[in-house]
Amino acid sequence: MLYYLFEFLENNYDLPGARLFQYISFRAAAAIILSLLISTIFGKRIILFLQRKQIGESVRELGLEGQKEKAGTPTMGGLIIIFSTLIPVLLLSQLDNIYIILLIVTTIWMGAIGFLDDYIKTFKKNKEGLKGRFKVIGQVGLGLFVGAVMYFHPDVTVRPDNKVTTTNNIQVISETSPEEKSTTTTIPFFKNNELDYSKAISWVSEGAASYAWLIFIPIVIFIVTAVSNGANLTDGIDGLAAGSSAIIVLTLGIFAWVSGNIIFSDYLNVMNIPRSGEMTIFITAFAGSLVGFLWYNTFPAQIFMGDTGSLTIGGIIAVIAIATRKELLIPILCGIFFLESLSVILQVSWFKYTKKKSGIGRRVFLMSPIHHHYQKLGFHESKIVVRFWIIGILLAVITIVTLKIR
Repeated sequence: MLYYLFEFLENNYDLPGARLFQYISFRAAAAIILSLLISTIFGKRIILFLQRKQIGESVRELGLEGQKEKAGTPTMGGLIIIFSTLIPVLLLSQLDNIYIILLIVTTIWMGAIGFLDDYIKTFKKNKEGLKGRFKVIGQVGLGLFVGAVMYFHPDVTVRPDNKVTTTNNIQVISETSPEEKSTTTTIPFFKNNELDYSKAISWVSEGAASYAWLIFIPIVIFIVTAVSNGANLTDGIDGLAAGSSAIIVLTLGIFAWVSGNIIFSDYLNVMNIPRSGEMTIFITAFAGSLVGFLWYNTFPAQIFMGDTGSLTIGGIIAVIAIATRKELLIPILCGIFFLESLSVILQVSWFKYTKKKSGIGRRVFLMSPIHHHYQKLGFHESKIVVRFWIIGILLAVITIVTLKIR
């Protein structure tokens, strides 16, 4: 809203300083500051409100140290993240940008699913919450929507070939290719690093490429479902999900900014995605809200994000990765989420297999997800969280390095 206001003031009254709002860098900086202030200042008020309403976590007995002390801690803290993200975005971004619209819809959609799950757990006293199939239906529905928009919307395009020349240390765009619809994505570590999903079906017949949505949309659905569930599983100890997500999101912010900037995308030889730079505003607001939430979520947590937060975080990360055409980097960048999910899959699969073979189920880990395995080994929560953050930073650096290593 402020973007349009200052644009109007500049165009009609030549207001000094109004032009600053045309720059993504300025609005991104303002977004992260505003989201940090909202989450830290109003976060305490939300916590007190939840405490008055007795909206506390009902902890299942898992035999973990310090678990009983967490009973009654306010949950639904994801509301802090959602509000602290959406308010700066509504104020500072171009609201007619298709990528901003996608991310706002994702935030509200996944936030609603998570809120319903937390509501059932808290008010209906049902520890299982929303049934798993309904969560999956919601995730699939979002994936279907995002995939359809990415494939069919005319504003979701790429510029495949741009040439930028340098004269007297001044960069000048000498040739700009027209925008075109494309189902290409980025393959890390390869020189010719673009993969076109349409080639998976174009071999069938000459006109089969027009049905590439049959490949593309299911892939989007899978990514949205997998990443949102991965984030949900990671939210098990104080500060782990929020801190890890902040690292991931800031890394994706670099990709969004580079992809949307024609000069830097040419220099780094990455796909230029028109209008994607505007996502930087959303990403910085989101990162600020996560860091602000950590103020209250670090050990010992004063509030838990609940599924309201974790499902929303996973959904947003998935959509940003898809929109920047970096979804194949998810196993690296979201390595913490991947490890948490893999530990659960291995644990459940091996238990079922050994029980079927010998009648006695055996476990790979002392407990899954894997952060609970380390708790069982006697590691303190804070040590586990910080070490996972360090691993997350390392994975983020490797992900950024893929811009040049091919």
